[in-house]
This record gives sequence, C-alpha cells and structure tokens, in this order.
Amino acid sequence: MTLITCRDAAFGYEGSTAVSGLNFEVRSGDYLCVVGENGSGKSTLIKGLLRLKSPLAGSVSVGGGFGAGKIGYLPQQTAAQKDFPASAYEVVLSGCLSARGILPFYSRKDKDTARKNIERLGIEPLCNRCYRELSGGQQQRVLLARALCSAKMALLLDEPVAGLDPLVTRELYRLIKEINRETGLTIIMVSHDIHSAVKYASHILHLKTKQVFFGSTAEYLNSDVGRAFIGGHYQAEGDRDD
Repeated sequence: MTLITCRDAAFGYEGSTAVSGLNFEVRSGDYLCVVGENGSGKSTLIKGLLRLKSPLAGSVSVGGGFGAGKIGYLPQQTAAQKDFPASAYEVVLSGCLSARGILPFYSRKDKDTARKNIERLGIEPLCNRCYRELSGGQQQRVLLARALCSAKMALLLDEPVAGLDPLVTRELYRLIKEINRETGLTIIMVSHDIHSAVKYASHILHLKTKQVFFGSTAEYLNSDVGRAFIGGHYQAEGDRDD
C-alpha cells in the first residue's frame, strides 16, 4: 500500500525553494533514509510530509489513511526541550495527546500504550527520573517511546542520533530497525550517518537541494551518486583520523 507519493514537488520558506524535483513513493513497511549534506533540504522535506508546509510546486498525495493522528514524530531537540522539567514517564505519556481530542484525562488505554512502549525501549528504570537529568542517549530513548505512542502507521525521525556517542548511536539504529521489522511501522528518517543508513534502511532518498537519487539501498550502493557519497565520507573520516 502506497502511503506517500511526491510528484515534481518542491518545498521551501516564503517563496524561497529549499528542495525541489521530488519524485518518490513511500509504501507501508518501508524504512526510508533521507541523506545528503547540510542544507540539502532534508528537514524541510520532513516538515512537508508532516503537512507543516505546503508544496511550492508539484503535488504530495497520501493514501491508506496516512495523516495526523497516525504519525509519530521525533524532531531535532532544542536546548530548551532538553531541560524539560517532567518525569520520563510523563514525557512518554504525552505522546498520546494527539489521539485525545477534547478529552481532558488520559485513559487506561493511553497508559497501557505508554507502558508498552517504555518496555519496548527498555527504559523502565528511568520512568520516575526527571527528563532533564537524563543523558542524551536516555533522552532519545524516552522521545522515541513518546513518538511510538502516536505512531499508528509511521515514524518520522529527524536526526535522532545527532550528538550521541557511537555506541549509543548504534544501539538506537538497532532499536529503530527492530521496531520497523517487528511492528511493520513505516520509518522515514533523516540521517547524516550514511554507513548506518545503508546498513539498516530498505530505501534511500538522496537530496542536494533537489532529488539526486531514490531507490532501494542495493540500487543506491551500485549507483554513481551512492558510491561517490559513501566514498567521500570514508575519505573525510580518514582525514579526521590523521
């Protein structure tokens, strides 16, 4: 089942185009990684898929009931958000708000959903701790559990491992792949970690202020765009180590 179809779409700010030439589809159960250098339009695209931005050109259509109330979203954290004075459990439970409508109190079903996702992410020992006292990796697990509370069809993740150490990064990528495989949730993730992207994702969308590649991970690895980008990142890493 096709959830999202972009045809010659473009997104930007107040008439200024950030990314254009978007022609791709996302199907139910896909794990799509959106890659590219800084400023290539990745985060702008995510906002467009969330309907926080209207396309400047072309079209974005959705199917299968995909839309608000069925998407879990994990944005990049701001400094203020990292200092949020609530318990980890309260942060996770707040992920159920999108389905509450005008109802003022959390239901037993909401609390069961929060507990289930807390167990899935292995963060039971953190529940009563203040969110702002947690490490970066612990905070991201809490936020991922929160996003899962509202994810009926898909998770949209904008740089979920930014600023985390390599060990925590690998573990979060493993957890996200496990969620995709075990629940069938569609994953759309912005990532700068090209090596993890091609290890875990089923599809790659490469942006450079326009779409330069879309297809399966295997196709990307055999493409000129993919080989050049991955090779360039290996070279950059080697330069930093010297």
